[in-house]
Amino acid sequence: MSLRQQQSATVPGAPTGEVDRPDATGTFESTDPATGAVVQVFPVHDAAAVRETVGRAHAAAATWAALGFAERRLRLAAYRGHLARRMPELADLVHRENGKPHADAVLEITLAVDHLAWAGAHAERTLGRRRVRSGALAANHAAYLEYQPLGVVGVIGPWNYPVFTPMGSIAYALAAGNAVVFKPSEFTPAVGAWLVAAWRAAVPDVADVLQVVTGFGETGAELCRAGVGKLAFTGSSATGRKVMATCAETLTPVLMECGGKDAMIVDDDADVSAAADAAVWGAMSNAGQTCIGIERVYATSAVHDRFVAEVTRRTAALRPGSDDGASYGPMTMASQTDIVRRHVDDALATGGRAVTGGTVDGGLIAPTVLLDVPESSAAVREETFGPTLTITEVADAEEGLRRANDSTMGLGGSVFSGSADRAMDLARRMRSGMTSINSVLTFASVPALPFGGVGESGFGRIHGEDGLREFTRAKAITRQRVGLPVDLMSFDRPAGAARALAGVVRLVHGRHR
Repeated sequence: MSLRQQQSATVPGAPTGEVDRPDATGTFESTDPATGAVVQVFPVHDAAAVRETVGRAHAAAATWAALGFAERRLRLAAYRGHLARRMPELADLVHRENGKPHADAVLEITLAVDHLAWAGAHAERTLGRRRVRSGALAANHAAYLEYQPLGVVGVIGPWNYPVFTPMGSIAYALAAGNAVVFKPSEFTPAVGAWLVAAWRAAVPDVADVLQVVTGFGETGAELCRAGVGKLAFTGSSATGRKVMATCAETLTPVLMECGGKDAMIVDDDADVSAAADAAVWGAMSNAGQTCIGIERVYATSAVHDRFVAEVTRRTAALRPGSDDGASYGPMTMASQTDIVRRHVDDALATGGRAVTGGTVDGGLIAPTVLLDVPESSAAVREETFGPTLTITEVADAEEGLRRANDSTMGLGGSVFSGSADRAMDLARRMRSGMTSINSVLTFASVPALPFGGVGESGFGRIHGEDGLREFTRAKAITRQRVGLPVDLMSFDRPAGAARALAGVVRLVHGRHR
């Protein structure tokens, strides 16, 4: 049965955010999206429980910060070693609770471990105290800059990459000297609890530096109100606004990593086969449930038909399922199927056509490639977060860039071109926080690069030096080395000192126009 033939109410919502369940009390079940089997039962932490957890984290944060960079690096190494040794166990849990293939879970965990290693190794060089130039007016002073931890960081994580994405905040916040309270998605709480239990096993002397709270949207709201130094959120723009409003009650700063509607541009001289391979992976892997996944392709007239043929051929070989041979798994959140259905229905109703896919079997959605979809369609304007891809023919790469940039979102993107200079120019002008050239998603695997978006895709950065600084406050210190005969910052300064200073400034700077 086609997606268009399936009739059910549209369920608008956040593909990677929190689901409001104000009536939830007591406990809730985490289930396998493929079978519905219960994975584990978790408590719904209320306001008192969240405040108590954050209080323990504050006490642990002082101890953690006092250890210094070298000692923290040793403990972070112990943690990543624990994760590496038990990777098969964690990958199996991700497969059961999230639904993605075991091999993809291993890839996700590997990336998280690599980022954890980078954060621990580079924290001191990035954040440690250093001398800076004092300038002419304070030449008799030494000036210092250092980045100090915020204390406790709250992290609200998503379900689509339940290890890699929250660890992008957790690892860098820990390396910067903070304690962390982690609220995983209600769809993947077992993975979140496993990550915290692994920390306690690997680093028992500072076990409360990483803690977990579980529940629905209200638990996340209570974490915002509980006195954390910063709240790092990954989810939809709609839910992000709610998080920001709640954090505003206590002037708690926020880091927002929201959704994307990432585009790929395929230029005249692109390697069409490589571009098609990358587009299919970027669009269909993880059942399309990737915030930096490719959802739109703009292919120039010179390559459009060949590109569509190659994408169609590759897509035909994909099969969703929960077995070891499946290309990708079921939709982790059942209601997300309705959003995908709505987008495909709208695309077809407004003149688009499906060259592959368009079928749904429970939570399994066939890989769907759509052509001739109007730019006003929901399938082009809104984040679909499913295994779908729109391909649009454009006159040239400049038209493709204009259309790619015509979006309220700007998270990632991709450019395929045979010219290195041309590709770099397009990548720099793409309105996104990150762009890959002749590949997709690669920027996420480079620990030294910052990760984040523009517009409704959010603000702030995880990963890299920017990610380390994101979880700190800059501290400026000056120290007078020698006294001056005339102190301009004193009521005892001579009457003519200001006039003399003005004369020097005119002499040095006044000739520049």
